[in-house]
Amino acid sequence: MNFTVGFKPLLGDAHSMDNLEKQLICPICLEMFSKPVVILPCQHNLCRKCANDVFQASNPLWQSRGSTTVSSGGRFRCPSCRHEVVLDRHGVYGLQRNLLVENIIDIYKQESSRPLHSKAEQHLMCEEHEDEKINIYCLSCEVPTCSLCKVFGAHKDCEVAPLPTIYKRQKSELSDGIAMLVAGNDRVQAVITQMEEVCQTIEDNSRRQKQLLNQRFETLCAVLEERKGELLQALAREQEEKLQRVRGLIRQYGDHLEASSKLVESAIQSMEEPQMALYLQQAKELINKVGAMSNVELAGRPEPGYESMDQFTVSVEHVAEMLRTIDFQPGASGEEEDEEVALDRDEGSAGPEEERPDGP
Repeated sequence: MNFTVGFKPLLGDAHSMDNLEKQLICPICLEMFSKPVVILPCQHNLCRKCANDVFQASNPLWQSRGSTTVSSGGRFRCPSCRHEVVLDRHGVYGLQRNLLVENIIDIYKQESSRPLHSKAEQHLMCEEHEDEKINIYCLSCEVPTCSLCKVFGAHKDCEVAPLPTIYKRQKSELSDGIAMLVAGNDRVQAVITQMEEVCQTIEDNSRRQKQLLNQRFETLCAVLEERKGELLQALAREQEEKLQRVRGLIRQYGDHLEASSKLVESAIQSMEEPQMALYLQQAKELINKVGAMSNVELAGRPEPGYESMDQFTVSVEHVAEMLRTIDFQPGASGEEEDEEVALDRDEGSAGPEEERPDGP
């Protein structure tokens, strides 16, 4: 079905616009966010000016931007959740901008500036019946059409419905899909944050185990040096394998989040289309895309305890002739570490004669 194009601005949903405006209010100035908008590590947003005011109040001795004195950073608490935000020497200028929120603000302001009523309303006209407006929707062919096409034309044997009814139905479907997708994005972001913490824990545990391994090998003679290198390499390999797996999952979740965000932005822009017919020509495809994106199954997270590196624990209580067979002992954890601390304390208090090895 082809149409001659004329434009009919549609009235926006005032209630939805009010709800959207409430989500764009800065918790500091209680007004709509003013660009640039920064996102905190806790995922809350602030105007950068408001964030700087809170930061300066919490760090009165911190040098302002452009000062010749190098500052060591500072910290303040998020006004929404009281999460502590630690900043580097760049202050609030080191926080990432939330471009998605800024784009939504621009779209909201454009919609708010449009007139609520239009006197010169125009409609899409049927190409086959030039004097007929497009006022019904063919359910069989899934295209908008006119009444004469239903009575005499190509859609006389098709099932039809009023255009506003289908318009409201499909717009509601797309709106629900967007809401589900946004909620899914929040969950994906939470998973990414958790896995980043897993990476940090793996690195911390690996660092701790390396230090412990080095301390133990320092008490041995030169014959242990070769074996120490082999064990350190095994530990590094395990660390790298775990980090590669988790970072691969982070990249996968991040790619999904980016694609989902772009689809949300595209769907929001589509919902701004004031013409019902033009909107319906592309709404079905967007609804399908949103549904498909919502049903995408992402790879599983690392199993509980995946970040643990306790299996890379060694004991130095072997006799000298068995030193070359030393290997990691999975399962050795806190109790053995306590024994080793006590052993180190005893060795530190021992005299020079006690430190000499026994004879053959």
